[in-house]
Amino acid sequence: MKVQTGTTRVFTAEDIEKNKTMAGLAYLLFFLPLITCPESQYAKFHANQSLLLWITGIAGGFILGLIPIIGWIILPFFSIACVILGVIGLVNGLNGVAKELPIIGKYTLLK
Repeated sequence: MKVQTGTTRVFTAEDIEKNKTMAGLAYLLFFLPLITCPESQYAKFHANQSLLLWITGIAGGFILGLIPIIGWIILPFFSIACVILGVIGLVNGLNGVAKELPIIGKYTLLK
């Protein structure tokens, strides 16, 4: 049985129920679901979202840190936005929702 979750992807109810915890933990360590449940498309979706968030946070923090004054002013707000997106992803993963993160979620790095 296929279940539509969020507004983006379809996963089986069995896959979602079995891998909710790993999907939530993906936002702490994106590679954890890839190691513990590599066959789960649901956990892989959240691992991808987390990887995108980590890359965006690191690259954005580095770039904003290099820009004098304006970058240093924007950097704390950018960091807070990344934390908020991480919390949203964590909650979605634990609740069985496969909704893409705003702005960055439409990209796929992990197939």
